[in-house]
Amino acid sequence: MKAQPKASHFIDGEYVEDEAGSVIESFYPATGEAIARLHAATPAIVEKAIAAAKRAQPEWATMSPTIRGRILKRAADIMRERNRELSELETLDTGKPIQETIVADPTSGADSFEFFGGVIGAALNGSYIPLGGDFAYTKRVPLGVCIGIGAWNYPQQIACWKGAPALAAGNAMVFKPSENTPLGALKIAEILIEAGLPKGLYNVIQGDRDTAPLLVNHLDVAKVSLTGSVPTGRKVAAAAAGSLKHVTMELGGKSPFIVFDDADIDSAIGGAMLGNFYSTGQVCSNGTRVFVQRKIKSEFIQRLKARTEAIVIGDPMDEATHLGPMVSKFQREKVLGYINQGRAEGANLVTGGGIPNNVSSAGYYVQPTVFSDVTDGMTIAREEIFGPVMCVLDFDDEAEVIARANATEFGLSAGVFTADMARAHRVADQLEAGTLWINAYNLAPVEIPFGGSKQSGFGRENSMAALEYYSELKTVYVGMGQVEAPY
Repeated sequence: MKAQPKASHFIDGEYVEDEAGSVIESFYPATGEAIARLHAATPAIVEKAIAAAKRAQPEWATMSPTIRGRILKRAADIMRERNRELSELETLDTGKPIQETIVADPTSGADSFEFFGGVIGAALNGSYIPLGGDFAYTKRVPLGVCIGIGAWNYPQQIACWKGAPALAAGNAMVFKPSENTPLGALKIAEILIEAGLPKGLYNVIQGDRDTAPLLVNHLDVAKVSLTGSVPTGRKVAAAAAGSLKHVTMELGGKSPFIVFDDADIDSAIGGAMLGNFYSTGQVCSNGTRVFVQRKIKSEFIQRLKARTEAIVIGDPMDEATHLGPMVSKFQREKVLGYINQGRAEGANLVTGGGIPNNVSSAGYYVQPTVFSDVTDGMTIAREEIFGPVMCVLDFDDEAEVIARANATEFGLSAGVFTADMARAHRVADQLEAGTLWINAYNLAPVEIPFGGSKQSGFGRENSMAALEYYSELKTVYVGMGQVEAPY
């Protein structure tokens, strides 16, 4: 099984190779098979990509929003036409089941291009401010060259979530995917050129932790948008601050998922499973601390155990498969280490906890795992695991669970399941998180803002709000009379 691209990088509208860069091997997580061999960007490649973006951006910014939007919407149409092909590539890249990628990955990327292509004509309008005889007006203007640094859990989606608002606002972008999932972004770049995007406006370069500083520290870069872990976010934000670059940080979480005793238990269990096992648990917003009110704890865990054990684990290319492998061997070992730590610290293993025996031993699989009787101080309740591991905690009353839910450095997401809508809104108002759900979880349509608070980052992806982070406000004062001065 091979997925070798034409070359490692896509710059100025064409594939580019530089074999002097260190080797990046791409592995299919289901089998451990090497499916592509690429090279990390050398300093020369980085310079080439940024120079192309810097050259192309000014003319793009002068084009009418209607023309820019038409190109983005055409890219969305092409992505939808090729959804199966792109979904299979995403499955090869990540190991996520085709059942999932075909509805959640390229399609959400296409939604992003369509949305920003459609709203851009109205979204960046300024205001008129009467000042007596004089007046002023404001306008939103593009930033220039933007850097996008992607994560490996949703590579195609992230490439679009960052690219669409950046391009719509009149910027150029250089996007670096994760070295674990290097393939999908190259196809996005191809499609944009096919849709009519001028060359140089969306470039993709491969790289690792040594590549990002070359991008972040470059003097021609105006903006950095990162999706990644909190430690990585701290480093990137600190580096960008050295030259006062604009920054969006979409980072990790340890989000609370609260189930009150009046909730629909089946819906709450379904939400908790989606919020812990979808994408094999590799979702930053996952509600991995599941607080269940004590009265329904026993029933909740019993029914959760049965449903978890019915999850189909297998070949990601089989549409019957629910759960695929972790993205890498390293990530699998990290998750298994957390599971062992949970056991050692006294959590009760309800189900899972190991490697399934019905799949290739060379794949990076982990069983969907549920711990109960988890306490707040346990490592598995405090640290982001980023795997299919659910921690169930007990609580007695509303005030208690709010305090415990907020007792974390993270603030990405939260969920509340209850039949009492007054309580739902009351609790949501007090939870310290950027994105919350009531009687739902992990739904992120492009129309709504997505992002975190506290150590989970700042700035927003998606919606009209994202455009504010890819543009800046310019104010123009217009004097209509003679200038009077006392000297």
